[in-house]
Amino acid sequence: MQDTSAPPRAGRREWIGLAVLILPLLLVSMDVSVLYFTVPFISRDLAPTSTEQLWIFDIYGFVLAGFLITMGALGDRIGRRRLLMIGALGFGAASALAAYAGSASMLIGARAVLGIAGATLMPSTLALVRNMFHDDKQRSSAIAVWTAVMTFGIALGPIISGLLLEHFWWGSVFLINIPAMVLLLILAPILLPEYRTSGSGRFDLGSALLSIAAVVPVIWGIKEIAAHGVDATRVVAIAVGLAVAAVFLWRQQRRSDPMLDLAVLRRPAFAGSVAVSLLATFAMIGFAVLSTQYLQLVLGMSPLKGALWSLVPSAGVGVAAPIASTLARRGVDRAKIIAAGFVVAAAGFAVLSAVPVESGLWVWLIGSALYAAGIVVVLSIATELAVGTVPPDRAGASSALMETATEFGGALGIAILGSVATAVYRAHLGDHIPRTARETLGGAVATAAQLPPDAASELLRSARAAFVASMHTAVWTSAAIMLVAAVVALTSLRRAATPTPTVESEPLVKV
Repeated sequence: MQDTSAPPRAGRREWIGLAVLILPLLLVSMDVSVLYFTVPFISRDLAPTSTEQLWIFDIYGFVLAGFLITMGALGDRIGRRRLLMIGALGFGAASALAAYAGSASMLIGARAVLGIAGATLMPSTLALVRNMFHDDKQRSSAIAVWTAVMTFGIALGPIISGLLLEHFWWGSVFLINIPAMVLLLILAPILLPEYRTSGSGRFDLGSALLSIAAVVPVIWGIKEIAAHGVDATRVVAIAVGLAVAAVFLWRQQRRSDPMLDLAVLRRPAFAGSVAVSLLATFAMIGFAVLSTQYLQLVLGMSPLKGALWSLVPSAGVGVAAPIASTLARRGVDRAKIIAAGFVVAAAGFAVLSAVPVESGLWVWLIGSALYAAGIVVVLSIATELAVGTVPPDRAGASSALMETATEFGGALGIAILGSVATAVYRAHLGDHIPRTARETLGGAVATAAQLPPDAASELLRSARAAFVASMHTAVWTSAAIMLVAAVVALTSLRRAATPTPTVESEPLVKV
């Protein structure tokens, strides 16, 4: 007799639907890094000021992080597929606006709209995965694919932009979004089911504004400290954001239909998964900046060549996620899998501590493949564990909270690891070195270009040695954090290592 208590298994329609969901996820993650090669071209055509240039890059991430929780909760109420399609329409329109922007301010505005649209797409894709895959083993496989695509998209962005800029103008890096969004608008009504929470109250605009006002100042303050150092304005921005976050949480606790269900945060599986995801992205994003500088400024690669070599460690990502998913399906304790992922990442960072000043590409490749594989194992299993433990009707807001945590982790990683590396870099260079060269390795390269050959060679040798020493300190710091994170995973997730069926707090309507 068939077990009627078992959750329904996904069929061909759901797996094809997952392939459709990969489209927006890939493009949103690519847009984080797709502008890396466009700076000279945008500067030539739009002549942005230094402040405008920074906002062209940063506004997308700020707005994306700020709107995630709001859009996740909105999708729970109006329907996740509907919000996905609205976001796809907005993302396509904003991409066209960005591609043909006639001024820096117009491009900044278009990037802001892209961030809002991106915030509708990311939690909707993960929430729909939660709704489409009820069987724990199938959901584990689906989320492994989701995590691998998201990680791969960030690495793919510079490659796509570099290839496009070889043949087209800078706006082409935005136009490639439009065909994919049109395809999503055609396929989503056919292949994706609609889910929304029935009986929920009116959308809480006050909480939405509070969530945005809490996240954006904190992210801005952390990134500004990473780029320019500590000052009163940046510290106050972080303090204001944290104060607003406290008000937001207080409001959620008092409302009968909160935007964010605080009971979810009290579940060890969910809270622990958020914590380990934050620590994983801390190391991954924080080291990525140093890694890019090593390839380009120490080994002397062109941006495109460096980006192509950066794709090689992604092979480890493609293998690690399915292995982690298979182990979870076979009943291996998920807390142990996550802890093992952190240990593998720590080993990768330890290998990177042996990277030499010259001819260190193969050491870098091995170390990067190890740490990337370990971190993807962590993110895949932590996401699957968190999503599988929340009620299906709260999947949108809960998914958004997970993604917001990874945004914070990345910002903290850039700030802390960047500060550690900068301090070591400056300590290794004497006072006789020009000030601009002591600030960054890029500054040293620019200074050397204005010196006689012998002096330039000596400056570059000293600056590159100092940078590699600073990178070694950063990777040992990352390795230590990964080992601490392994302990956190074992202790915080030990009692919640297997997702359990959840009861819906509100009826979930499938359309």
